[in-house]
Parts: sequence; structure tokens; C-alpha cells
Amino acid sequence: MPPSDETPPSAEEFASVFDAYEVRREGERVLYVGESAIPIQQLERELWPLFRERGYELSVQRGYQRTDGIPISRGEYVLVAEPNSMELDGIPRTNLLLFVATIFSTTFAGAYFWYQVPLFEKPWLAVKAWPFVVAILGVLGVHELGHYVMSRYHNVQASLPYFIPLPTYIGSMGAVIKMEGKIPDRKALFDIGAAGPLAGLAATVVVTAIGLQLDPIPAQEAAVAQAETGVRFNHPPLLELIALATGATEQLEANTIHPVVFGGWVGMLVTLLNMLPVGQLDGGHILRAMVGKQQERIAAVVPAVLFGLAAYLLVVADGIDSVGIWTMWGLFAVGLAYAGPADPIDDSELGWKRTVLGVLTFVLAALCFTPIPVEIVELA
Repeated sequence: MPPSDETPPSAEEFASVFDAYEVRREGERVLYVGESAIPIQQLERELWPLFRERGYELSVQRGYQRTDGIPISRGEYVLVAEPNSMELDGIPRTNLLLFVATIFSTTFAGAYFWYQVPLFEKPWLAVKAWPFVVAILGVLGVHELGHYVMSRYHNVQASLPYFIPLPTYIGSMGAVIKMEGKIPDRKALFDIGAAGPLAGLAATVVVTAIGLQLDPIPAQEAAVAQAETGVRFNHPPLLELIALATGATEQLEANTIHPVVFGGWVGMLVTLLNMLPVGQLDGGHILRAMVGKQQERIAAVVPAVLFGLAAYLLVVADGIDSVGIWTMWGLFAVGLAYAGPADPIDDSELGWKRTVLGVLTFVLAALCFTPIPVEIVELA
């Protein structure tokens, strides 16, 4: 149910901008069929505050089909008002199933790749990887919860985090939340966008600092000593700064580190990628809030920069092992830039305090960058 007034606006309240000659209900939705008296691009911005105050989300559609597929309108405009309920609709089964699946996939990744557990012989020993699981799920979960909490604060509908299991070195492809409501203004867009990377970075710093105080596990040291080649995850500047601040520089420079440190490394990579200023990534939200429509011009350059970096690694820097990462994200950035950013209803200026915080957030993200994150190296 709507959080405030349960009565939707009457057609007479906005007759000066929209001539609604039919009002009907479809479940909890209220449909206003009619014609707009102002340019349609302005209509939603004009009426959204009124419906928001009454506890409804508003969208403007050209034509409308009922849930049974029968059209009630073909050419007319329809205002579709839906209750803006911030309550969870029952048990989030999909979220829970994906979270449990991600626990299993990260446990497998930690046990098999990092703790060298003989899973086929003694699968119960996989529980040894619990620190790795907590580190990975911690940095990913705190990042998404930052978005979720700030969405709730601004009364914007959003789902709980969806974790994505994948049994690789990390055990997950990350986590996402679905933004289901419109963004009221630039401040809300900025707060929701920045909360994720800032919260995630805070968790990343904690996880990394703890991991650097732990000794490498014997099974991993033995595996590295016996292998001729291995995967090396190179250190971004932020990781080196944390090691310097905690007196763990020598351990970081050694061939092996505790798997918990890798959880921090993952948090830095996730932050960096999410802060690309394109589309509806966190960086896209933040930059859109900071500079307005100019964000789209900057976003158009991002794919070229990523493709250029991939070409540089391939041709000049002998970083072929990381070429695929930047090529894939270049392609991803093309799609995101084409789709465009989230547009707030109120596009007023952001204000200097949040702008400064936005610049700081991009600086922190830059400290998570290393041109060759991953490479295959000779260990002998």
C-alpha cells in the first residue's frame, strides 16, 4: 500500500496539464486516459511530485494494454500510477537462493583454488575456506547494501541485492540491485550512486588490512612452490598504501598472501569497474548528478579509452593476459553509453559539497586501478 495518502489524485487536480476523459483501475494501478496539454517530455516532471506526495509512482505511456493483453488505449496517452510501497513483497526467494548459491560457489573457489582442499576426497574440508567466503561476500554485499540503504533513505523503490554465483577464482560475478522507482533529484541520484562504492571501499580497506596481518596458508605456499606457472594479481596503489599503513609491505611483495587479502583486491576491482562514468554504473550516476547532461559526452569517450588500453597492453606493454578484461568492459561500456544514464525528475544543480565528494570518490576509484590486473607468470 502507499506509504502516505492512499487516495490517488483526482483528474481535476491536474486538468490544466492533462485532460483525462477516463479513469479506471487495474488492480492497485490507477489509469488516466486522455491527452496532454503540454509537451509530453514535461508532463511527467510536472505531475510526478503530486503523485509522489500521495504515495504513487507515475509513468506516462502512449497506449496501454491490460495484464490480460487486451488494449484499453491505442493512441491516447495514459498516466499509470502505481503504489510506491517500500515494504518487501513477501520472502525474497530469488535473492535468498542466489545468495546461498554464491556461498557455495565462493566456498568452492576458496577451497579449490586458494586452500588447496582435496574436494573430491574430503569435501567437508571446504569449510576451511570460510575466511575467503566472508571476505568476498563482505566487500560485495556492503557495496550493494550501501545502494539499498540510500535508496530507502530517499524513498526510491529498490530490490535487495542479487548475488551472482560463478565458480572461478573469485566465486562470484558480483551483486546487483534493481532500481524500480524513479530518482527524485540529483541529490538522490548522487547519494544512491556514491553510497555503494564508498561503503564497499570502507569494507575493502578493513578486509585488506586484516588479511595483510594473516600469514599465508601452508597449502597455498606449497602449491606455489611446486607450480611452474601461476596467476598473479597485481597490486593497485590503494592496496600498496594499505600495506604501507599497516606495516605489511614485505608480506605484500612476497609470492603468496593470505586469501583474505584477495577479497580486498576483488573489492578494489569491483569499485574501479563500477566507477566507470557510463550509463547506469555507479560512476555514471555520480557524474550525471555532478555535471548533468554533459555526462553523456564523457561516457561516449570511455569505450575508446578502454579499447585503447587493451591495444596498448597487446602491442606495447606485453600485458596480453589483461587484454580480454579491458576489451570486454569496452564492449560493455558501449552498450551502457548507448542506453544512457538515469535521469532525475528534478534536474537542479547538485551543490558544491556533493560535487567535492564526487571528485574524491573518483580519486579513490583511480587508486584501485592497475593496467594489468591479472597475468600468467613463471614461478620457477
